[in-house]
Amino acid sequence: MSKFLIVEDDSTFAQIIEGFLIKSGFEVLLASNTKQAYKLIDQQDFDLLLVDYRLPDGTGLDVLKYAREKGIATPTIVMTSFNDVRTAVKSIQLGAFDYITKPVNPDELLMVIKNSLAKDEAEPVVADDNFIKGKSEVAEKLHQHIALVAPTDMSVIIQGESGTGKEHIAKTLHLQSKRSTKPFIAIDCGTLSKDLAGSELFGHTKGAFTGALNDKKGQFEAANGGTLFLDEVGNLSYEVQVKLLRALQERIIQPIGSTKTISVDVRIIAATNDDLANSIQQGEFREDLYHRLNEFKIQLPALRDRGKDLELFINHFIALSNKELNRNVQAIEPDAKQLLLDYDWPGNLRELKNVIKRMVLLSPGDTAGTASLPDEMKMAVSQLSKNSGTDLKAVNEQNEKQLITETLQKVRFNKSKAAKLLNIDRKTLYSKMERYGIE
Repeated sequence: MSKFLIVEDDSTFAQIIEGFLIKSGFEVLLASNTKQAYKLIDQQDFDLLLVDYRLPDGTGLDVLKYAREKGIATPTIVMTSFNDVRTAVKSIQLGAFDYITKPVNPDELLMVIKNSLAKDEAEPVVADDNFIKGKSEVAEKLHQHIALVAPTDMSVIIQGESGTGKEHIAKTLHLQSKRSTKPFIAIDCGTLSKDLAGSELFGHTKGAFTGALNDKKGQFEAANGGTLFLDEVGNLSYEVQVKLLRALQERIIQPIGSTKTISVDVRIIAATNDDLANSIQQGEFREDLYHRLNEFKIQLPALRDRGKDLELFINHFIALSNKELNRNVQAIEPDAKQLLLDYDWPGNLRELKNVIKRMVLLSPGDTAGTASLPDEMKMAVSQLSKNSGTDLKAVNEQNEKQLITETLQKVRFNKSKAAKLLNIDRKTLYSKMERYGIE
């Protein structure tokens, strides 16, 4: 029986979810704040963490970070209001499996949970029939590049915002390569603690360190002959980057604690939502490793830059949601359709899929209207029409904090770049960060 930890301060809501999950055959423990969650995570092993974003003494991201720093890669689902979607997107970057918006529909939650428990990157990779390419010019260029580089053994960096489908592209590259019959193994580098990353990648021998009770085969060796996908590669520590570079250059690995080396034949596909060139300038990523990985770069466009593809994806996700939720939505009212087209989709395809699923769920008839879309989304579109651009002087005080935070995240908290984008000097930026409590 799978055991879950629910971290939720709303006791009534927590008990409702607890009862539903127990009836569905799961064992459930509850925590109402981060402190209780940390204690339970230290004491017990869980198969899934279901955490609310807003907690009395912190956020769900704090719980996620705590688990990752302990080397615990338990699948984590973040529950959030739509107003916090931009932060929920960040949780995916930190290693969460997915997020789900409130009000939570039990059937939808159960589906997300089952997907997280069934996620096994070592399983044979098959084509994703639920994915559509799109027909825009950027989509055509993207798939031309995939067709060009897939048959080669070149290392590839896939760069794009969170939610743009980087892992799908990596799997597509593998399936169209000469290695398609060999393993495809994905590693989320954001979930690897500094201490355990080397062991996960290269393996270890019994007794190599405290807790190494048996020999362990690393993912490099497990992927031999096939493809190793390093998601969010920029999160690897500098020490692990050194070992990774050696593995790529010499095609050998050395398990931790062993004096022997193992020959490996692995194609590397790396993905990042950040510009690694900026990480190199900050001294966080090795330039020689970057050039070794960047034999070919694929840039995934943000959903807001894909033009009429957005309508294709909307219709596609409606069809999927109808099937999953047993609904029959066939049309969208003009006002609701315009709202979907005007929204900027910071969470890209992942966010679109969640919003459409919620829309279908709240539409008992065959036509979806604006009432089935979150009020916060309507507010965001309204505000977007008032504030075009990133010139801070043109934005009213009410929205300064959100704009500053988003800009800092975009440039990985490079204060100089953020100040330039916001059209203010560094001193003013620091002053406003202090004023709004932005760390």
